[in-house]
Amino acid sequence: MRRIINYHPSRGGAIVAGTIPIALMLAAYFAASAERLAANPRDKLMPGLSQMWDAAVLMGAKVDLATGQILLWSDTVVSFGRLLASMSVATTIGLVLGVLVGFIPHLRAAFSPILAILSLIPPLAILPILFIVFGLGEVSKVVLIVIGIAPFLVRDVALQVTQIPREQIVKAQTLGASTWHMIVHVVVPQVMPRLLDSLRLSLGAGWLFLISAEAIASDSGLGYRLFLVRRYMAMDIILTYVAWITLLAFITDYGLKRLGAYYYPWANQNQT
Repeated sequence: MRRIINYHPSRGGAIVAGTIPIALMLAAYFAASAERLAANPRDKLMPGLSQMWDAAVLMGAKVDLATGQILLWSDTVVSFGRLLASMSVATTIGLVLGVLVGFIPHLRAAFSPILAILSLIPPLAILPILFIVFGLGEVSKVVLIVIGIAPFLVRDVALQVTQIPREQIVKAQTLGASTWHMIVHVVVPQVMPRLLDSLRLSLGAGWLFLISAEAIASDSGLGYRLFLVRRYMAMDIILTYVAWITLLAFITDYGLKRLGAYYYPWANQNQT
Protein backbone atom coordinates (compact mmCIF):
# COMPACT_ATOMS: atom_id res chain seq x y z
CA MET A 1 0.00 0.00 0.00
CA ARG A 2 1.38 3.38 -1.01
CA ARG A 3 1.36 6.01 1.71
CA ILE A 4 1.81 9.74 1.42
CA ILE A 5 5.31 9.57 2.93
CA ASN A 6 6.40 7.49 -0.06
CA TYR A 7 5.43 10.12 -2.67
CA HIS A 8 8.10 12.64 -3.55
CA PRO A 9 7.51 15.79 -5.63
CA SER A 10 9.45 16.38 -8.82
CA ARG A 11 11.94 19.24 -8.92
CA GLY A 12 9.39 21.50 -10.58
CA GLY A 13 6.69 20.40 -8.15
CA ALA A 14 8.94 21.15 -5.20
CA ILE A 15 9.61 24.67 -6.53
CA VAL A 16 5.89 25.31 -6.98
CA ALA A 17 5.07 23.91 -3.55
CA GLY A 18 7.73 26.11 -1.95
CA THR A 19 6.53 29.19 -3.81
CA ILE A 20 2.86 28.90 -2.83
CA PRO A 21 3.22 29.78 0.91
CA ILE A 22 5.45 32.75 0.07
CA ALA A 23 2.98 34.00 -2.54
CA LEU A 24 0.07 33.62 -0.12
CA MET A 25 1.92 35.53 2.60
CA LEU A 26 2.78 38.38 0.24
CA ALA A 27 -0.76 38.47 -1.14
CA ALA A 28 -2.19 38.68 2.39
CA TYR A 29 0.16 41.52 3.29
CA PHE A 30 -0.47 43.60 0.17
CA ALA A 31 -4.23 43.04 0.46
CA ALA A 32 -4.17 44.34 4.02
CA SER A 33 -1.89 47.20 2.95
CA ALA A 34 -4.24 48.19 0.13
CA GLU A 35 -7.17 48.21 2.56
CA ARG A 36 -5.35 50.43 5.05
CA LEU A 37 -4.12 52.82 2.35
CA ALA A 38 -7.61 53.07 0.90
CA ALA A 39 -8.86 54.20 4.29
CA ASN A 40 -5.86 56.45 4.95
CA PRO A 41 -3.44 57.22 2.07
CA ARG A 42 -0.95 58.64 4.59
CA ASP A 43 -0.78 55.43 6.58
CA LYS A 44 2.84 54.41 7.33
CA LEU A 45 2.32 51.12 9.13
CA MET A 46 1.82 48.91 6.07
CA PRO A 47 3.35 50.56 2.97
CA GLY A 48 2.28 49.34 -0.42
CA LEU A 49 4.44 47.95 -3.20
CA SER A 50 4.96 51.35 -4.85
CA GLN A 51 6.09 52.90 -1.56
CA MET A 52 8.54 50.07 -0.91
CA TRP A 53 9.87 50.38 -4.45
CA ASP A 54 10.43 54.12 -3.94
CA ALA A 55 12.26 53.36 -0.69
CA ALA A 56 14.41 50.74 -2.43
CA VAL A 57 15.34 53.25 -5.15
CA LEU A 58 16.06 55.95 -2.57
CA MET A 59 18.32 53.75 -0.46
CA GLY A 60 19.81 51.58 -3.17
CA ALA A 61 20.24 53.83 -6.19
CA LYS A 62 20.59 57.42 -5.03
CA VAL A 63 23.64 58.99 -3.44
CA ASP A 64 23.05 60.32 0.05
CA LEU A 65 24.01 63.99 0.21
CA ALA A 66 25.27 63.79 3.80
CA THR A 67 27.64 60.86 3.31
CA GLY A 68 28.23 60.84 -0.44
CA GLN A 69 27.41 57.13 -0.55
CA ILE A 70 24.56 54.90 -1.67
CA LEU A 71 23.35 53.89 1.78
CA LEU A 72 22.02 50.40 1.11
CA TRP A 73 25.25 49.25 -0.51
CA SER A 74 27.58 50.95 1.98
CA ASP A 75 25.60 49.48 4.88
CA THR A 76 25.70 46.05 3.25
CA VAL A 77 29.47 46.12 2.77
CA VAL A 78 30.03 47.09 6.40
CA SER A 79 27.60 44.57 7.90
CA PHE A 80 28.53 41.69 5.63
CA GLY A 81 32.21 42.31 6.34
CA ARG A 82 31.54 42.09 10.06
CA LEU A 83 29.48 38.95 9.65
CA LEU A 84 32.02 37.27 7.38
CA ALA A 85 34.90 38.00 9.76
CA SER A 86 32.93 36.74 12.76
CA MET A 87 31.71 33.57 11.07
CA SER A 88 35.21 32.81 9.81
CA VAL A 89 36.67 33.05 13.32
CA ALA A 90 33.78 31.05 14.82
CA THR A 91 34.11 28.35 12.15
CA THR A 92 37.85 28.01 12.74
CA ILE A 93 37.32 27.72 16.49
CA GLY A 94 34.47 25.26 15.97
CA LEU A 95 36.52 23.02 13.72
CA VAL A 96 39.78 23.03 15.70
CA LEU A 97 38.35 22.78 19.21
CA GLY A 98 35.48 20.54 18.15
CA VAL A 99 37.80 17.98 16.60
CA LEU A 100 40.27 18.06 19.50
CA VAL A 101 37.61 17.91 22.21
CA GLY A 102 35.68 15.20 20.44
CA PHE A 103 38.69 13.05 19.54
CA ILE A 104 40.98 13.28 22.57
CA PRO A 105 39.33 11.87 25.72
CA HIS A 106 41.28 14.00 28.22
CA LEU A 107 40.36 17.20 26.38
CA ARG A 108 36.74 16.05 26.18
CA ALA A 109 36.66 15.52 29.94
CA ALA A 110 38.27 18.91 30.61
CA PHE A 111 36.37 21.12 28.18
CA SER A 112 32.89 19.58 27.81
CA PRO A 113 31.51 21.18 31.01
CA ILE A 114 32.81 24.67 30.25
CA LEU A 115 31.55 24.48 26.66
CA ALA A 116 28.11 23.45 27.90
CA ILE A 117 28.09 26.45 30.26
CA LEU A 118 29.29 28.90 27.60
CA SER A 119 26.69 27.72 25.11
CA LEU A 120 23.92 28.52 27.61
CA ILE A 121 25.00 32.12 28.31
CA PRO A 122 22.80 34.58 26.34
CA PRO A 123 25.35 36.52 24.25
CA LEU A 124 23.29 39.71 24.31
CA ALA A 125 23.37 39.64 28.11
CA ILE A 126 27.15 40.12 28.05
CA LEU A 127 27.10 42.80 25.35
CA PRO A 128 27.65 45.59 27.90
CA ILE A 129 30.70 43.72 29.20
CA LEU A 130 32.08 43.44 25.66
CA PHE A 131 31.60 47.17 25.10
CA ILE A 132 33.43 47.91 28.36
CA VAL A 133 36.31 45.54 27.61
CA PHE A 134 36.70 46.02 23.85
CA GLY A 135 35.11 49.43 23.37
CA LEU A 136 32.42 50.37 20.86
CA GLY A 137 34.44 49.55 17.75
CA GLU A 138 34.54 46.59 15.42
CA VAL A 139 36.17 44.15 17.85
CA SER A 140 33.24 44.05 20.27
CA LYS A 141 30.76 43.30 17.48
CA VAL A 142 32.90 40.50 16.07
CA VAL A 143 33.50 39.02 19.53
CA LEU A 144 29.76 39.06 20.27
CA ILE A 145 28.97 36.98 17.19
CA VAL A 146 31.88 34.62 17.86
CA ILE A 147 30.78 34.07 21.47
CA GLY A 148 27.22 33.50 20.31
CA ILE A 149 28.08 30.91 17.66
CA ALA A 150 31.43 29.26 18.42
CA PRO A 151 30.35 27.20 21.48
CA PHE A 152 27.48 25.68 19.51
CA LEU A 153 29.78 24.82 16.61
CA VAL A 154 32.40 23.29 18.93
CA ARG A 155 29.83 21.11 20.70
CA ASP A 156 28.19 20.02 17.46
CA VAL A 157 31.49 19.11 15.79
CA ALA A 158 32.67 17.28 18.92
CA LEU A 159 29.44 15.28 18.97
CA GLN A 160 29.93 14.35 15.32
CA VAL A 161 33.48 13.22 16.06
CA THR A 162 32.30 10.90 18.82
CA GLN A 163 29.85 9.31 16.38
CA ILE A 164 32.57 8.23 13.94
CA PRO A 165 32.59 4.40 13.97
CA ARG A 166 35.25 3.14 16.33
CA GLU A 167 36.24 0.52 13.76
CA GLN A 168 37.66 3.25 11.52
CA ILE A 169 39.88 4.56 14.30
CA VAL A 170 41.08 1.07 15.21
CA LYS A 171 41.83 0.26 11.57
CA ALA A 172 43.78 3.52 11.14
CA GLN A 173 45.86 2.75 14.23
CA THR A 174 46.47 -0.79 12.97
CA LEU A 175 47.87 0.67 9.77
CA GLY A 176 50.25 2.80 11.82
CA ALA A 177 48.48 6.18 11.64
CA SER A 178 49.47 8.76 14.25
CA THR A 179 46.93 10.88 16.10
CA TRP A 180 47.64 13.77 13.71
CA HIS A 181 47.17 11.57 10.63
CA MET A 182 43.89 10.21 12.01
CA ILE A 183 42.64 13.74 12.64
CA VAL A 184 43.57 14.95 9.16
CA HIS A 185 42.59 11.90 7.08
CA VAL A 186 39.80 10.25 9.08
CA VAL A 187 38.14 12.77 11.36
CA VAL A 188 38.16 16.11 9.52
CA PRO A 189 36.73 14.81 6.19
CA GLN A 190 33.80 13.27 8.08
CA VAL A 191 32.97 16.30 10.24
CA MET A 192 33.25 18.97 7.53
CA PRO A 193 29.75 18.30 6.10
CA ARG A 194 28.31 18.58 9.61
CA LEU A 195 30.25 21.79 10.23
CA LEU A 196 28.80 23.37 7.08
CA ASP A 197 25.30 22.31 8.15
CA SER A 198 25.87 23.77 11.61
CA LEU A 199 27.13 26.98 10.05
CA ARG A 200 23.97 27.20 7.98
CA LEU A 201 21.87 26.77 11.12
CA SER A 202 23.91 29.49 12.86
CA LEU A 203 23.36 32.14 10.21
CA GLY A 204 20.10 33.35 11.75
CA ALA A 205 21.75 33.80 15.15
CA GLY A 206 24.72 35.50 13.53
CA TRP A 207 22.50 38.08 11.84
CA LEU A 208 20.56 38.58 15.10
CA PHE A 209 23.71 39.35 17.08
CA LEU A 210 25.06 41.57 14.30
CA ILE A 211 21.90 43.66 13.98
CA SER A 212 21.64 43.98 17.76
CA ALA A 213 25.22 45.17 18.14
CA GLU A 214 24.91 47.63 15.26
CA ALA A 215 21.64 48.98 16.63
CA ILE A 216 23.10 49.67 20.07
CA ALA A 217 26.51 51.08 19.22
CA SER A 218 27.42 51.81 15.63
CA ASP A 219 27.41 54.56 13.05
CA SER A 220 27.12 52.29 10.01
CA GLY A 221 25.64 48.99 8.92
CA LEU A 222 22.25 47.53 8.20
CA GLY A 223 21.27 47.30 11.88
CA TYR A 224 22.30 50.88 12.50
CA ARG A 225 20.18 52.08 9.57
CA LEU A 226 17.15 50.08 10.71
CA PHE A 227 17.13 51.62 14.14
CA LEU A 228 17.97 55.06 12.81
CA VAL A 229 14.90 55.26 10.55
CA ARG A 230 12.50 53.67 13.07
CA ARG A 231 12.21 57.01 14.90
CA TYR A 232 10.57 58.38 11.74
CA MET A 233 8.30 55.33 11.42
CA ALA A 234 9.75 54.81 7.94
CA MET A 235 8.25 51.36 7.53
CA ASP A 236 8.87 51.41 3.79
CA ILE A 237 12.65 51.65 4.40
CA ILE A 238 12.54 49.21 7.32
CA LEU A 239 10.71 46.55 5.31
CA THR A 240 13.03 47.11 2.36
CA TYR A 241 16.04 46.51 4.61
CA VAL A 242 14.42 43.47 6.22
CA ALA A 243 13.73 41.99 2.79
CA TRP A 244 17.32 42.73 1.73
CA ILE A 245 18.79 41.10 4.86
CA THR A 246 16.57 38.07 4.29
CA LEU A 247 17.79 37.83 0.70
CA LEU A 248 21.43 38.07 1.80
CA ALA A 249 20.88 35.35 4.40
CA PHE A 250 19.19 33.13 1.82
CA ILE A 251 22.01 33.58 -0.69
CA THR A 252 24.61 32.79 1.99
CA ASP A 253 22.69 29.71 3.11
CA TYR A 254 22.32 28.52 -0.47
CA GLY A 255 26.01 29.10 -1.11
CA LEU A 256 26.97 26.97 1.91
CA LYS A 257 24.54 24.29 0.77
CA ARG A 258 26.04 24.16 -2.72
CA LEU A 259 29.54 24.16 -1.25
CA GLY A 260 28.70 21.12 0.84
CA ALA A 261 26.99 19.37 -2.08
CA TYR A 262 30.01 19.98 -4.31
CA TYR A 263 32.73 18.82 -1.94
CA TYR A 264 30.79 16.23 0.06
CA PRO A 265 28.08 14.80 -2.24
CA TRP A 266 27.97 11.59 -0.21
CA ALA A 267 26.74 13.51 2.85
CA ASN A 268 24.27 15.84 1.11
CA GLN A 269 21.88 13.56 -0.76
CA ASN A 270 18.74 14.57 1.15
CA GLN A 271 19.52 18.16 2.13
CA THR A 272 16.93 20.92 2.16
